Amino acid sequence: MAKTATAPRIDIGIADKDRKAIAAGLSRFLADSFTLYLMTHNFHWNVTGPMFNTLHTMFMEQYTEQWNALDMIAERIRALGHPAPGSFAEYGKLASIKEPTGVPKATEMIRLLVAAQEATARTARSLFPTVEKANDQPTLDLLTQRLEVHEKNAWMLRSLLEE
Repeated sequence: MAKTATAPRIDIGIADKDRKAIAAGLSRFLADSFTLYLMTHNFHWNVTGPMFNTLHTMFMEQYTEQWNALDMIAERIRALGHPAPGSFAEYGKLASIKEPTGVPKATEMIRLLVAAQEATARTARSLFPTVEKANDQPTLDLLTQRLEVHEKNAWMLRSLLEE
């Protein structure tokens, strides 16, 4: 009978329970990040009206950046020794962002994206106590970088709503 190989134990200086808690938090962050990506890409495709060119271009820049971030988040989960969620079903259960139905008007798209950027930032920020306690600098760095992007994107989108 063939012996099945087992993965070696992970010993990176973060306790198993802490790695599990961080991976669970990052999974929620990945779900929000993917939902934000999909919403932004959808709005890029479907935006109309007088701000079409500005929004079409802005949404493309944001969804492209967001797409690239998904890999970094998923790979951090994997580096911690846990599977990264990767299905709509899993994201639906984990995400704090609820996708709109139909095609909203351009101004409503902006409002929805501001709320989604802020929700994603809140999810990232909620992980800091666990990550700091575990002394997990790579995850802290990732979260800090992502927070900067989400807060800046929310500000830029919010500025479009000012009269």
